[in-house]
Amino acid sequence: MSIVAVLSCLQLHAAQPPVNDRFHVAVYIPVGVVEQMKDPAWLEKSWKELSSQVKVDKVYIETYRSGLIADDTLIDSVKKFFVDRGVQVAGGIAYVGGGDNAGRVGNFKETQKVEPGQFISLCYTDPAQRAYVKNIAELTARHFDEIILDDFFFYDTKTASDITAKGDESWTDFRLRMMDDVSRDLVVGAARAVNPKAEVVIKFPNWYEYFQANGYDLDHEPKIFNGIYTGTETRDPVFGDQHLQQYESYEIIRYFDNIAPGRNGGGWVDVYGTRYLDRYAEQLWDTMLAKAPQIMLFQYSDLLRPAQVGDRKAWNSLDTTFKMEELDKWSARGSGATGEPDYAAVAGYSLSKVNAVFGKLGNPIGIVNYKPYQSFGEDFLPNYLGMIGIPIEMVPEFPTESKTILLTEDAKFDPKIVSKIKASLLQGGTVIVTSGLLKALEGNGPNQIGQIAEISTTGNQLSADHYQGFFGMPGGALPHNILMPEISFMTNDAWPEVRLTAGGIGAPLLLQDHFANGLLYVLDIPDNPSDLYELPQPVLKSLRSFLLRGSPVQLDAPSQVSLFTYDNNTFVTESFLDHPAAVTVSLAGTGHHLRNLVTGEVLTGQEPPPIKTPFGRPLPQAPATEFHLTVQPHSFVAFAEE
Repeated sequence: MSIVAVLSCLQLHAAQPPVNDRFHVAVYIPVGVVEQMKDPAWLEKSWKELSSQVKVDKVYIETYRSGLIADDTLIDSVKKFFVDRGVQVAGGIAYVGGGDNAGRVGNFKETQKVEPGQFISLCYTDPAQRAYVKNIAELTARHFDEIILDDFFFYDTKTASDITAKGDESWTDFRLRMMDDVSRDLVVGAARAVNPKAEVVIKFPNWYEYFQANGYDLDHEPKIFNGIYTGTETRDPVFGDQHLQQYESYEIIRYFDNIAPGRNGGGWVDVYGTRYLDRYAEQLWDTMLAKAPQIMLFQYSDLLRPAQVGDRKAWNSLDTTFKMEELDKWSARGSGATGEPDYAAVAGYSLSKVNAVFGKLGNPIGIVNYKPYQSFGEDFLPNYLGMIGIPIEMVPEFPTESKTILLTEDAKFDPKIVSKIKASLLQGGTVIVTSGLLKALEGNGPNQIGQIAEISTTGNQLSADHYQGFFGMPGGALPHNILMPEISFMTNDAWPEVRLTAGGIGAPLLLQDHFANGLLYVLDIPDNPSDLYELPQPVLKSLRSFLLRGSPVQLDAPSQVSLFTYDNNTFVTESFLDHPAAVTVSLAGTGHHLRNLVTGEVLTGQEPPPIKTPFGRPLPQAPATEFHLTVQPHSFVAFAEE
């Protein structure tokens, strides 16, 4: 073979798109980028670059956003381009009213003042804007059998017509009712009228605690639409506007999977709001660790931008899951690569890491957390608990068959919650209620917590400064004082299990009370839930030992190390720390081994050392096998129990 032929073969090999064969990858194309695709040379070149870095199974071609509507000829030509290349196509709509740097769209009578950068929805009591919504749905359905709504399909205007139409209803009730009608009549109904095969999917964003106040209806809209999709972009937890915790990229998929079993199409991640590149990768990994069938990459032109590495000096030289030298090699293999990785290269490389374990993981399991529809309280708290190594499985219906149930303040929206708690305890279950829910249910009435235990909040705050060891064993000082609600309980009726102190006054973090054959726990949540991350490792270990009792996997690790568990004896532990974390994994029973799902390496465990009381007597311990690991910063490791 000639040198020219050899080089040609090498170039062809290098241009082959990297394969993710365990799940599907989709790319969203906003209408402004669709307009750029009028230039066939740009379309060809951009697609060659993007598809050489990440294997794309499907694209969503947007027809409308912020007053810009794609014309029929352009939609057809862009659609044909991708179909000819074996890529599935679907339509997209972003029903943006104001904001999104676009200002007010259209020449409508009903308008509302909006500050720069704020999002204002379309006004759904304005007949002209209602017709506008319907026309866009009809246009899109003429071209596509599947349509997804980007997450601007909410309702937050307060125009004169809105105020009149609302009457005496609350804004939440009014908007829920209106958006159910708009969904049914102006979007889904309109689309199917022009294309009976049209299937419409609603993408819900990441701010699920506040949905109902903006008209997103997690109860009824999943039944109106053919499917749902999940916003899993958590971005930076400290400097982002929403302060979403990293664990939510996993947990929100689990919740939406349980809301619409088999109809949650996947997770949606963008490239914005990250201080270091690993944070983008983590969002992709955690979405797929929740077993989403598809990941949506938002958006086409952003994927072609040079990736911003950010400040990762603290772990740049360590053996992390995300390695810059590997990314550089990945980027260089692609067509048109300039040597500077773009976000398409980062996505393809990052997804290859989770692809290696995705198919080996079973169905996710964890402590079942009941969050009723249209509820809020102790905002996003399950994500903070996930960040301290407690796997969470959030559900919208009370889990009557679950042996352990976690209830945050959200559960107060169920008017029968106390009777349901009692029933679970009578069946021998374990129910964990947070201090926020305890406060909401205080009293001795028929649906108040006094029917179960005489435990209440005092209305005071304690500034916890120390922790105590188990059964009076030595403790130590907290890193800083933690402000938390003071809880009143009857000594020897209830019992502190995890103990903090505040200037010598008891400030229990976890209280236990018996009820029939069941166990009631009260978990005291700090005023600032981020202070959960300040709890020393011995405190976290003790807390997990009670909350995860009966779990096949226990984690002894610092905060901000998460545990993901599955029903086929596999698990993943992931660190969001900037430094290596010493982690001990404990499996119930003796003689276990762990097999690394990526390397195949087999680890042999050991029995845990005996624990003795201050009086020298050994404490009884259930048989277990321990494994000592080091989890690198911003990295995950996956294992199967053998």
